[in-house]
Amino acid sequence: MAQRNTWQRDRVREALTDAPGFVSAQALHATLRDENTGIGLATVYRALATLAASGEADQLQSPEGEAIYRACSSTGHHHHLICRSCGLAVEIQAHEVEAWAQRTAASHGFTEAEHVVDIFGVCAACSAKRAATLAGERVD
Repeated sequence: MAQRNTWQRDRVREALTDAPGFVSAQALHATLRDENTGIGLATVYRALATLAASGEADQLQSPEGEAIYRACSSTGHHHHLICRSCGLAVEIQAHEVEAWAQRTAASHGFTEAEHVVDIFGVCAACSAKRAATLAGERVD
């Protein structure tokens, strides 16, 4: 049974790596289902939880509150810009945020402060596509 789980986890990892940005477990499962892998949704959730716990995947909450995941090549603490339209994710440095978080915590007597900061918006490509659509141009 452990071998089967390893195969399934490896396939979930591959699908996550192939995804263009952050994706939900349901979206990843749909991709795997379309490929006739036979991997169930519960297995996708377990594999994603394992990958997130090991640092191989980033997990965060979308503005709608859904857990979304992305294969992560960075180790350690980092932040993202995430397109709400296409899911494109860009890892960013946020030194100002780090300093602000520490100052804010300290000013209230907190120590060992941790934080999560991710910025959701619409990427340049999706903004251009949206603008073209509103202008009545054909968008492929």
